[in-house]
Amino acid sequence: MAAPIKSPGHVAAPGLGGVGDSALRPDGTLKVTGEFAYASDLWIDGMLWGATLRSPHPRARITSVDIGPALAVPGVRAVLTHRDVPGRGTFGIDGADDQPVLAVDQVRHQGEPVALVAADHPETARRAAALIGIGWEVLEPVTDPRAVVADPEGLKVQGLGGIARHQPIRVGDVAAARAAAAVVVAGEYEVGIQDQAFLGPESGLAIPAEDGGVDLYVSTQWIHNDLKQIAPCLGLTAGQVHMTLAGVGGAFGGREDLSMQIHAGMLALHTGRPVKMSYNRQESFFGHVHRHPAHLRYEYGATAEGRLLFADVEIVLDGGAYTSSTLNVTGNAASLGVGPYEIPNIRVDAYGVYTNNPPCGAMRGFGAVQACFAYESMMDRLGAACGLGPVEIRRRNAVKQGSRLATGQIIEAPAPLADMLTRLEAMPMPPERDTSDLRGLPGGVAQTTHGEGVVRGVGYGVGIKNICFSEGFDDLATARVRLEVIGGEPTALVHTAAAEVGQGLVTIQAQIARTELGVRRVVIAPADDAVGDAGSSSASRQSYMSGGAVKTACEAVRAELIALAGRRAGPAGRVPGDLTVAGGRVVSRSAGVLGTIAEILGTEVIEATREFHHRPTTALDPVTGQGRSHTQLALCVHRAVVDVDVELGLVKVVELAAVQDVGKILNRLSLEGQIHGGSAQGLGLALMEEIVVSGGLVRNPSFTDYLIPTILDMPPMRLDILENPDPEAPYGLRGAGEPPTLSSTPAIVAAVRAATGRPLTRVPVRPEHLVTT
Repeated sequence: MAAPIKSPGHVAAPGLGGVGDSALRPDGTLKVTGEFAYASDLWIDGMLWGATLRSPHPRARITSVDIGPALAVPGVRAVLTHRDVPGRGTFGIDGADDQPVLAVDQVRHQGEPVALVAADHPETARRAAALIGIGWEVLEPVTDPRAVVADPEGLKVQGLGGIARHQPIRVGDVAAARAAAAVVVAGEYEVGIQDQAFLGPESGLAIPAEDGGVDLYVSTQWIHNDLKQIAPCLGLTAGQVHMTLAGVGGAFGGREDLSMQIHAGMLALHTGRPVKMSYNRQESFFGHVHRHPAHLRYEYGATAEGRLLFADVEIVLDGGAYTSSTLNVTGNAASLGVGPYEIPNIRVDAYGVYTNNPPCGAMRGFGAVQACFAYESMMDRLGAACGLGPVEIRRRNAVKQGSRLATGQIIEAPAPLADMLTRLEAMPMPPERDTSDLRGLPGGVAQTTHGEGVVRGVGYGVGIKNICFSEGFDDLATARVRLEVIGGEPTALVHTAAAEVGQGLVTIQAQIARTELGVRRVVIAPADDAVGDAGSSSASRQSYMSGGAVKTACEAVRAELIALAGRRAGPAGRVPGDLTVAGGRVVSRSAGVLGTIAEILGTEVIEATREFHHRPTTALDPVTGQGRSHTQLALCVHRAVVDVDVELGLVKVVELAAVQDVGKILNRLSLEGQIHGGSAQGLGLALMEEIVVSGGLVRNPSFTDYLIPTILDMPPMRLDILENPDPEAPYGLRGAGEPPTLSSTPAIVAAVRAATGRPLTRVPVRPEHLVTT
């Protein structure tokens, strides 16, 4: 059987530099020109196409299933239901019994998979799936997450799960602090459902293997967690499922959960033929989890001078029909729920609940985004009540080295937040509005205005985000590094299971290998399960974790290289003790150059496999919420300048400025791209992005009606990137991909508030929220 098409290993061109250089991405040109092989481009001779029948109802009982009409369609090779699942019938990223592979006797959300079809042509498969007869008893869906919090036991009786997690935080005496406060402000906030909106839909290829197992080529964020879920459901051992990362067209958390992996494997094993599944855009909106929508209630009290005394907070996160990452998202929302501010008395109650709305899970910012919009809105409200500006109220309450978060965790190593705010405030403002160029006005070349009714506003936002996995999870990454001479040049092969999802990880791994081994040529092997777990490409963790694993493995290889050079340098007892690798040579400060790496290696091959673990964390106490739950914390602050047409409710973001502490810059070009990208997603949440759900039904599953920022919506950005190394992290780095998503949203909304005078307690802000009546 012909081998499937797949991307080769990324070869980093010689001479592009090591850690700290802006090395170019080897996949960048291919992606821009359309030559990169994504999962949806996979092809193999003789393959079938898979399709999924999904529930049209958010909640219903299945009374009958008739697959006969689908089987009668010419070209159909298989029609499968839950009865055909060869192994365990349930799976889950955070628990094996979370959700069914295929619905058994009921569906809990619109789009839940019910049956599968394999056919010779994708259109045939889709038409046949539509012919499957399903008898439905439609039930009233539960769609209000606050009602779940109010009556969780009543919903459990109905089999709806109730509350997935309640995480309280208790510090000090809130009641006493409330009585002592000179200023008390309160607000209620809402965050809509944001989609990851990656451009590459869920897709992959399953090929029956000679050992009775299956080879999977899939776009994912976490190969080994996928394997842990897939094999039991297919009735296979872990060794019988072989997974290789296919080209990933974006992820942002939406590929942490399984989509078509088990389904394609079932069809391939049942038919004995390769099966490709590729969702269309509408199906993709139902085929992955989204950002949790949230209802947030906040009350803050302070002294007359604006010093925070207490915070009383309730956060309700709608996890939808299944758990996914809700437990961890709730923990993040609770632990970071009042932001990077010193507050002596805190009461937080964070709830993650089940409903019949779309399932929600990981998305960039992961629980902290929702809380950040609320607590930053509250800081503006508190500042106004105390007669203080938005920067000063934050500066007076900002955490610093040695401060404690709400969980009791001590702030370590980041740049002082007060100084970051001062730097941000001092940045130059953009030029005054030029009404002669319509492209710079709200509405653009649609000529909705020539400057009439346009008001400028400025707003600030601060965000704090945890980096890596938290709450006692034994986070690890594995790397294998091989050094040998190929074609007369020393070459390092770096092999990890870490998913390159567009963040530039292949470039960083190559830079680390060049830095540690002193070689120019580095090959990054395709990510697969032939090497140990690398963890998920999420939580801003891969540079830290897989970068740490590559660094550690390279150090082991370098040590062996130096030992080899020493053994070849001369008689025993006269080997220099100060050998190092530099400039492609092994050198000694006392004895000079011992030889080039190629000369010393000769025909030898040096290989090392190493695991990297970050420092341990602890679970949050279930009653007080205290604990050192996070590995690392990162700060970003934004200033937004907007122009608002108050007559039509149109917004133009004129400029975003950001100050972020990244610990150590590994690749400035890639880093700036991450800050720009995170800010773009924050802008989308602030002004345009929302999955509209009514009665449990998604109303806009397309990019026609779900709007994301384009290049015309993104403003110029000013960046001030700080380097305050974390002594516990590789090279002192601090994960950087997520923090900009937090602080950009409240900064933009604050700027719109400043321009309009409207309270704006919900995101995304819509035109009808702004129009003067």
